Formats: sequence, C-alpha cells, structure tokens
Amino acid sequence: MRRRRHSESPESHDRWLVSYSDFVTLLFAFFVVLFASAYRDKHSVIRVSNAIHQGFQSLGVLPGGHDKYAIAYSGTPTEEPFAPTPNASQKGLPPGPSAQQVLELERQLQSAMGSELKNHEMEMSITPEGFVISLKELGFFNSGHAELLPGAAEKIERIAKILSARGLELRVEGHSDNQPIHNAQFRSNWELSTARAMTVVSLLVDQAGFDPRKVSVAGYGEYRPIADDSTPEGRRMNRRVDLVVLGTAPPRLPAP
Repeated sequence: MRRRRHSESPESHDRWLVSYSDFVTLLFAFFVVLFASAYRDKHSVIRVSNAIHQGFQSLGVLPGGHDKYAIAYSGTPTEEPFAPTPNASQKGLPPGPSAQQVLELERQLQSAMGSELKNHEMEMSITPEGFVISLKELGFFNSGHAELLPGAAEKIERIAKILSARGLELRVEGHSDNQPIHNAQFRSNWELSTARAMTVVSLLVDQAGFDPRKVSVAGYGEYRPIADDSTPEGRRMNRRVDLVVLGTAPPRLPAP
C-alpha cells in the first residue's frame, strides 16, 4: 500500500502572547479594583497623600509653602465645621481638623489675605508643629517694639474672624533674630518676642472676640529660627509671630 504522507503544520512561536495577554488583563483588573477602592473615599486619599507629603517635608526633603504642601482634587470643597480627626481621642491626641478642612482653611485665608501674602507680610506653611500662619515683622511691628503698626490690627482681625468661626485652637508664638536688643523697654529678645505674642493675643481676645479658652501664648526669642541669622534676609524671616493651629501636626514617621 502506498503510504500517505501527512503534511505537518509549522510550529507556532507566538503562544507566549496568549499567556502575556492574560497577565496584562489580570493586572489591569487589579489596578481597577485598587482605584475603585481609593476613589470611594476621597477624604482618605487626601489624608494619606498629605501625611506622606508632610512626612517628607518634616525631614527636609520637600520645601514648605502654602501652595505646595497638599494634593489638589477636582471639584468644589464643601463648607463644613471642623470635625475631630477620627480616633484622635482614643490615641490620647487633641482633636483637630482633617486634611480636607485644612485645605479649605488655606483657601479662605488666601482669599482674605491675598495682598498680605503677595507682599510677604505673612506666610502659611505646614511644619512639624502643624499648620502655621506667620505674621512677619515687616507688616506688623517696628523693629525692637511690640506695638502694632497702623493697619496691622485690621489684618489680624480678618485672620481671627476665619479662625474663630471654625472653633480652632491656637498657640501664638513670638520669635526674634539673634541680634542683641538695646532699648529701655526690653532687656532681651525673649522679652520682645513674648511681648509681641501677647499683643497679638490681646487683640484676638479683646477686639476680635476670639475665645480665650482656645488660645495660648509662648515666647521663644532667637532660639527657634527658620532661616540663617547670619544674613539680613534670614534675620528678617526670623522676626515673626506665628499662629499655630493646634491639632494639625503631621503624623510622625515610625522609628526605623
């Protein structure tokens, strides 16, 4: 019998594409599930993002600044009173505003204090202490004195109106540069910095109607600088009164 020759089909070298396409499909599905889980709670995403950013900021990896410390999302934020951070009381921490509420506070202050921010009379930043509003000597005090400049009280009252409406707690901190002070009113930079902080506190409570139970005062003199005192620009930055919003400090990174 004549043998029948069966033609053999050539071997395919593209079978790996089937497995690869299955892998890509599974990978895509995995990221869709992750995105859906995260998008469901946008506030959690904001809190996590800000915690990471602020943690790097506190280590000096990222610069501070009122326009860089937070992640932005599309959509209009809703007006709401400040609510305590979840589980803060269970951990023994003072309750404070959420990251979304801090963002809204920053937007309101930018709107109310636009010219002062533009003229570098005040700055806003996130530090290891929390959300800070810095009142620079340039726009609020004469050098070596604790009396407010003309028009400075009205600026502080605008800030106080926003903070007081949200029931925030503040620590008012006075700071100076390291240049020795020589006048009959103050014997040291400690006295000057404390007197300036007290001037702001008195205005907040007596004129702006800020709740005295929600404000404290501190004077640090030259010992907590934010810039190099060896330069005129650095000394100018260090002469300030900080309004520290309590309960907004970024979470501390765990020790390695």
